[in-house]
Amino acid sequence: MQGDDGDERGFFAERALPAPRAAKAAAEKPHYLGHRERLRTRFREAGAGALSDYELLELLLFRSIPRADTKGLAKTLINRFGSFAEVLGAPEHLLREVEGVGDAVALDIKTIAAASSRMARGAIGRRPVLGSWAQVIDYCRAAMAFEPREQFRILFLDKKNVLIADEVQQSGTVDHTPVYPREVMRRALELSATAIILVHNHPSGDPTPSRADIEMTKTIIGTGKPLGVIVHDHIIVGRNGHASLKGMQLI
Repeated sequence: MQGDDGDERGFFAERALPAPRAAKAAAEKPHYLGHRERLRTRFREAGAGALSDYELLELLLFRSIPRADTKGLAKTLINRFGSFAEVLGAPEHLLREVEGVGDAVALDIKTIAAASSRMARGAIGRRPVLGSWAQVIDYCRAAMAFEPREQFRILFLDKKNVLIADEVQQSGTVDHTPVYPREVMRRALELSATAIILVHNHPSGDPTPSRADIEMTKTIIGTGKPLGVIVHDHIIVGRNGHASLKGMQLI
């Protein structure tokens, strides 16, 4: 018995005590969870302005990729496309070319882009457009600035300059979009629009108007004048800003 007692005491003395459950859970906790919480806290307390582009993108990716470190992917996307806005504006097939971006992540990014565009459109849809010009520019940039091909868009306005419709009339190549003034005016008359704003993008990023842009705008102005349809402006948007032909006194 004494020997057995000695063996038993020895057994209990040498046996390792089980680690407390909380300590074990802490040891197994993924390292990125603390980073995520710190980033969320900074966003809540200081706002989006306190975050860099890749950090804001990380916040978005947290939802799409709940169980992995997203910092590297966010930085890769920013390096590939240039900025947070350009990541949102990138075509879905190009997003999927980035390692780590599957169908679900690409779809989530494009959903956020669509929501941003819809939000910007809502800001100009309930008030006279000419009284909210900054919102018009923001909307046009969100909708078109990062498109890989040229688009020709028309904002149709009623007699109070409230938005009736916003339509992409033509899509073209990387540096050209065909525009047909008669078709522009036909659609304006169908919608009973009394004024329009022309918008198109330059995929090169430089919004400087070309001679063809200026001449085409003057042709549309001339076509609309006898029909009572005014062209308020022609806005060109690109990644590097925007240009207003009226603001530049080109029309």
